[in-house]
Amino acid sequence: MRLRYGDVMPTLIFVHGACVRDAAWWWSKMTKPLAKHGIATAVVPLPSCGEAGATLGDLYDDVDACRQAIAEIVGPVVLCGHSYGGVIITEAGLDDRVTQLLYVTSVMPQAGQSQADLIGSEPAPWLAPSDDGTVGVDPDMIREYFLQDCDEVTTEQALTRLTRQSLTPFTQPPRQIAWQQKPATYLICTEDLATPAEVQRQRVRAGARIVEFDAGHHPFLSRPEAFAQTIAAEIDSAESPRADSFSA
Repeated sequence: MRLRYGDVMPTLIFVHGACVRDAAWWWSKMTKPLAKHGIATAVVPLPSCGEAGATLGDLYDDVDACRQAIAEIVGPVVLCGHSYGGVIITEAGLDDRVTQLLYVTSVMPQAGQSQADLIGSEPAPWLAPSDDGTVGVDPDMIREYFLQDCDEVTTEQALTRLTRQSLTPFTQPPRQIAWQQKPATYLICTEDLATPAEVQRQRVRAGARIVEFDAGHHPFLSRPEAFAQTIAAEIDSAESPRADSFSA
């Protein structure tokens, strides 16, 4: 792989999705495969998921956490937002050192759009909202619809890391829209049972590159080696025409 950005490969920062904790674990299968491509990685613990103290934060606290992670990196940064994490990178990605955005089975909000605006205000069947202002998920449905292509050990480890999250972030829009100004790729997970591929395709904004990847909702858990290769190729091709697409 050719080196870019002044012969310095960017660091990839991973922002996880909703209702999970232990950010580093969710990305742990990716660190060595990406390192083989010369790509270092970091993760963002999300305040709204209780990873930054006892008080649950909102979307803007999560954005601040992402910005802090960017500030700790020397050199260029690529942001990778999974599911809800895509809303976070949409705002945080305007940092001057962010060179590229990767959306994984996610959403790409416009100005003024919250995640609830994009996916609907009615909770999905696997969500369990509460009167205390938090939302959790049904472990059995997560196993069936989100982790169906993961091995049993990984699935069990993932289920122990489910958590309740503040509901507030899903009603808040990003205040700035980075994908309108930075190269962006939407990675469609074609075997995602929770967000079918045809729904993901409808969420891709004009100008974003499309990559289709044969995996369920968590490709970084089910196919880490292949997913790392796909990500490395995307980072390497950030300056290529944005209208093309391919499958992996």
